[in-house]
Amino acid sequence: MMPLMMAQTGVENSIKKVGGKEEIRQFLANLGFVPGSHITVISEIAGNVIVNIKESRVAISKEMAEKIMI
Repeated sequence: MMPLMMAQTGVENSIKKVGGKEEIRQFLANLGFVPGSHITVISEIAGNVIVNIKESRVAISKEMAEKIMI
């Protein structure tokens, strides 16, 4: 397992675990960041990442991306 921040751009990965406080986990789950979901990093800008998840593009902060393990 490694944090989402270390994923290669354009490579599809599977989410293994989502860490952090309960409210952060719930927020990410509402966006589709749940174990078993497929996720692809589209781009990284100043540490923040844009990902493709469930046929949607979502921008998340570096702090949140560090809590998502792939």
